[in-house]
Parts: sequence; C-alpha cells; structure tokens
Amino acid sequence: MSSSSNYGKDQELGEGSSNINNPIIDHHHQQQQQQHTPSRYESQKRRDWNTFGQYLKNQRPPVPLSQCNCNHVLDFLRYLDQFGKTKVHVQGCMFYGHPEPPAPCTCPLRQAWGSLDALIGRLRAAYEENGGSPQTNPFATASIRLYLREVRDCQAKARGIPYKKKKKTTNNTNQLSSSSIHFS
Repeated sequence: MSSSSNYGKDQELGEGSSNINNPIIDHHHQQQQQQHTPSRYESQKRRDWNTFGQYLKNQRPPVPLSQCNCNHVLDFLRYLDQFGKTKVHVQGCMFYGHPEPPAPCTCPLRQAWGSLDALIGRLRAAYEENGGSPQTNPFATASIRLYLREVRDCQAKARGIPYKKKKKTTNNTNQLSSSSIHFS
C-alpha cells in the first residue's frame, strides 16, 4: 500500500468516527459524550440525593437540609429497610448462621450492607457537591460508620459468613500492562 492510501483512511476515521489509534480524537469524543450524558454513578447519585431530600420534606415537621444531622440519616437508612430484598435471619431462626437455607422462613427482608455502604458514599459526595461543608457532612460521621459496621457484622453472622476485609494486592506486571501507555 502506498502512503497516500493510508492517509485517506486515517483522515476518514478521524473525521467521522472514533479512531482507536488516535488518543486525542478518542479522548475528545469521550469528553463530548460525558458532557451530555451523566455517568451511571452520577445519575444514581442524583436520584439518591433527590430521594433523601424528599424523605426530609416528608418528615413531620419537614426538615430543612441545613438542619439535617446524622440522626436523620440513620432514620433514613432504617426507613429504606422496608424496601430491602436481602433475607436477614434473626437469632431465633433455625436458619440463622446458614449461608444457604434449605427452606423459606419468616425472617425480614432488609437492605444489604453493600447497598447501604454505596448509598452513603454517594450521598456523602452529593452533600458536598451541593454546597455542604465536609466538616458538617451528616453522612460522614462516626455514628454512620458505626451503624454500617453493625449492619455488616449482623448480616454476616446471620448468613454464617464472616466478613473479612479484602487485602489490597499489588501485581506489578498487571499494573504496568493495563495502566501505562507509552508513545514512541
């Protein structure tokens, strides 16, 4: 192939579509998409923030966001339990401590710890993005962390699966190949 035919193909790809071999064009295309379409995380964060705001408005009397504290957040988390889909066996249940119970039981459905943890992370970020101070963030208090830890431990015991924090492993070979791009 001659160099003139390659030039035409590169030019054609650069103008009309994303060119995998041209990081500048690809990066520009990604930036344009991100400006118009929020990420899944950003959309979920906005929905969570609006839901929490609605929860505060529905309180009697309504609670202004400026007066919201960790007790309101804890009440919100407990309120969400009624919509949970995770079976959490109570201590008196014959399936308490069994990871895969062989039959149904009457134990309550709750929000899974991982869902609550992710929710608090999104709300914590949304609070500060909406003008709240990190020092007064009701989602970042010790009582919220303690509540989440208790939920995690309780659910792990009820399932018979102890929660173990995952240790961070570093694999230098994988890090170099996946995160480093070298241009010559």
